[in-house]
Amino acid sequence: MARPVSEWTVLTSTSLAVVAVFLDTSILFVAFPSISASFSDVSTTTMSWVLNAYTIVFAALLIPAGRLADRIGRRKTFLTAVVIFTVASVLCGLAPTAGLLILGRILQAVGAAALVPSSLALVLQTFPRPKIPMAVAIWGSIGAVAGAAGPTIGALVVENFGWRWAFFINVPVGIVSFVMGRRVLPEGREAHPGRLPDPLGVVLLASGLALLAYGIVKTADWGWTSVEFIGCTVIAVGLLAVFIHRCRVVPNPLLELSLFRVRNFRWANAAAFVFAIGFNAMFLGNILFFTMVWQFSILEAGLAIGLGPLIVALTAPWFGKLAGHIGQRALLIPGGLVFATGGAMLLARMGTTPSYVTEFLPALLFTAVGVALCLPQLSSAAVQGLPPDRYGAGSATTQAVRNLGATIGVAIVIAFVAGATGGQLEDFRRVWWLLVVCGVMISLLSTQLTPGAPASAHPDPVPAAA
Repeated sequence: MARPVSEWTVLTSTSLAVVAVFLDTSILFVAFPSISASFSDVSTTTMSWVLNAYTIVFAALLIPAGRLADRIGRRKTFLTAVVIFTVASVLCGLAPTAGLLILGRILQAVGAAALVPSSLALVLQTFPRPKIPMAVAIWGSIGAVAGAAGPTIGALVVENFGWRWAFFINVPVGIVSFVMGRRVLPEGREAHPGRLPDPLGVVLLASGLALLAYGIVKTADWGWTSVEFIGCTVIAVGLLAVFIHRCRVVPNPLLELSLFRVRNFRWANAAAFVFAIGFNAMFLGNILFFTMVWQFSILEAGLAIGLGPLIVALTAPWFGKLAGHIGQRALLIPGGLVFATGGAMLLARMGTTPSYVTEFLPALLFTAVGVALCLPQLSSAAVQGLPPDRYGAGSATTQAVRNLGATIGVAIVIAFVAGATGGQLEDFRRVWWLLVVCGVMISLLSTQLTPGAPASAHPDPVPAAA
């Protein structure tokens, strides 16, 4: 008789792959300047798709991939996803051209979109119900720590071995996760699987978002008031409008719009979208500022921002516990303002002469605390008030919304700084203004949340590393 598999062994096996996904996400921000330099004949706007192609595909496929795992088997989906992600990492590391690198990133996103929900589903089905909150918290914390370690690890790897190793380091993790997973992971699927989400909805969402991002990054060439930009935006908005219409009328929508009738879900996702724009703009913008304006090396830039994710990883769990007593709204409103203050300090202090301790570090402390105040609260507020059987759909939708915001944030930064030659301070000042605006909007949107409600016992555990 086969010996029962320990639930902790299942958690370990699935978490290894999650580490690779979230480590890879934050490493790519650090590696981006080095990658762009390797393809010096390719424009910055084109190279932005190394980041945006991933977030777009991930956002579009996350929900259908999770449903597919429930239907055909979570173990089968997880192991297949690990293989796809690992093989794609090898292809990215070997890519001789920017086009092949972007294709590799798309394949990585396909693997990640299937890996993340199937990993969590395996944990949820294995642990006894009383232990599920603890298991989910550990699973999410592992991803958060990986994301926090990404800048420092990425900087060390890129500086000493080159940017291709930012992808190659996923290979041993993927191999161990696959071999271990084949031995220990139990299979599980829905007893009565429903229809898969609308495939045309996936195409419409990905196409609309890609066209919108393309229009934004091309403003460096076209201008914000050009016919090309306006036309591109109109078509993108039209595709997204058709996508929303299909979600209303088809029986198997990609996004369940009925979830947005719940007050907290609606407003928390709006704030999460804005937060993702600001967070990703801050991350990429600061890396590019250090390398373009202050002329830092990749290692120096990675170490310079590394303190921020570390502060978030250390303080976010404590703020999450506090929200359980006083509610998310009480932390989100000041949290957005703290984040905006960090952006304002960058505007007021940063100059062209490097002065990390006096100019950047104080702003970093504010933005890091602002992220710690907002990130876990937005996740838990989004699912608060949903029926228990809608937690999975709600969490997946929130993840998709955050990736949409990430795409827009990256596109805006590229649009602002693509024309900078040798680094111009004014280009980055626009990025910092964006942080201020996003922080204030997070606070304003959070005022619409239910006041005084304690945090949900089932928060979305996936950290927003990308």
